[in-house]
Amino acid sequence: MSVRIDVSGMAADRYLFAPSPLADLGSALHLLVESAHHAQQADWITAAGTRIEPDLMDRIVTADYLWRTSRSDMLLPARPMPTLVEELDVLDELDDETWVRTALMTSSCGVVPLRDDLGSPMTDDTARHIARERAAARGSRQLDFVDSILADPPAARSWLRRLLEDCATGFFNAAWCGVVGRLAGDARHKRDLLARHGLERTLAAISPAVTLSASGRHIVVDKLQDRTAGTAGTGLTFMPSAFSHPHLLVVHAPGWQPVITYPMLVTAGEPSVSVAAVQDRLHALDHPVRLRLLRSIARGPQTTAQLAEAWLLTPPEVSRHLAVLKNAGVIASTRHGRYVSYELDLPATARLGTDLIEALLR
Repeated sequence: MSVRIDVSGMAADRYLFAPSPLADLGSALHLLVESAHHAQQADWITAAGTRIEPDLMDRIVTADYLWRTSRSDMLLPARPMPTLVEELDVLDELDDETWVRTALMTSSCGVVPLRDDLGSPMTDDTARHIARERAAARGSRQLDFVDSILADPPAARSWLRRLLEDCATGFFNAAWCGVVGRLAGDARHKRDLLARHGLERTLAAISPAVTLSASGRHIVVDKLQDRTAGTAGTGLTFMPSAFSHPHLLVVHAPGWQPVITYPMLVTAGEPSVSVAAVQDRLHALDHPVRLRLLRSIARGPQTTAQLAEAWLLTPPEVSRHLAVLKNAGVIASTRHGRYVSYELDLPATARLGTDLIEALLR
């Protein structure tokens, strides 16, 4: 599963690398309302929380449909500007139908697959139903918020702009000043990589989850989605973020320039594991015989003959299960003359829960 972006024939100058204050403000708001799965940013979340007035936090929660479980596409601009005010001014230039669609029919996190034929919830009954159903599933407060947007878009737009401006002065500006220099430096580094070493090397520097297809025609983002997007007539925007980890956000809405927002300031650790690798490990562990074999292997290295004797299995049967476990990276093998012993790959197995959560949230 992946998001595939068609970049065939696209010139190098159509790739844009730039940080966005609006995108990082959206990520910061997500951190504040979904702190549980952002342990690496816990210190910042705690510090920011102490600065936010109760009334402002209440308004942030009121509008969390836009940044809790998915990020509104309008918060991920295809043409980042140096300041938040400039980016909000660009949003003000959108007509009401486009603004409402990009606010409510998000594609960046794929909570609900976005059909290409859906219009604005203001004019499309199906889109309106989806937006209201998603809101209702999150609670009456979120449904009231979405209904207020549908009922009076100009008033909702004015209210939201004021909220984002208050967030900027209340807590975000200080955080942005501390990271914007490094984000701009990262964007310059990626531009230089593209000019000197090409797209494949640049993507590898962005994230292990972003690769170039064998044909060179598509950028493939390893996510639990099956979507495609094109860049014909537009381009592709890469935005480094200080607040988005572990999320790798991809905007692929029809008619909207594709955007990839990637976390830059991440604590050093194990590289990202692909969705396919996580699936392989889960499959390797979903058989009772393989779990029994692992029970023995976890206590010390074992040969095929030892495992067959311990569990009353034939050696070929044990070998087949061991092959599945080894291919999934759960166990490793060591040869000692004529014998091969198997032992548990403890770091990889211990990371399974973390890797699964990261794949789900990516």
